[in-house]
Amino acid sequence: MQLTAKLIQVLPVQTGMGKNGEWRKQSVILETDGMYPKKVCMTFWGDKINESVLQIGNILDVSFDIESREYNGNWYTDLRAWKVEPAGTSAPAPQAGYGQAGQPAPSAPPVDFSSDSGDDLPF
Repeated sequence: MQLTAKLIQVLPVQTGMGKNGEWRKQSVILETDGMYPKKVCMTFWGDKINESVLQIGNILDVSFDIESREYNGNWYTDLRAWKVEPAGTSAPAPQAGYGQAGQPAPSAPPVDFSSDSGDDLPF
């Protein structure tokens, strides 16, 4: 999934030792735009922590996965980011209605309904 939002808070980096060695994670709080903004806590792990991009006030494009897990009868949901970049730096999406080289896409010929007799229903 992808989200574009403003970074409003950076939480401290957490570290620890696991069976595969040392791990690092950092959580950030993002705020969506719109009439009813939502705050979202997103977690970055290991080499995905990019301090140069994670600056308060930056508008970010974040690609992430959602995962829920059960522990002792309770469910916990984690938003784990796997890519983050400043908003607007990714390749622009092709515009709808345009073909190659910015030329307008050919449209379908208009349908003439004036000659229909009305008794040839498809069902």
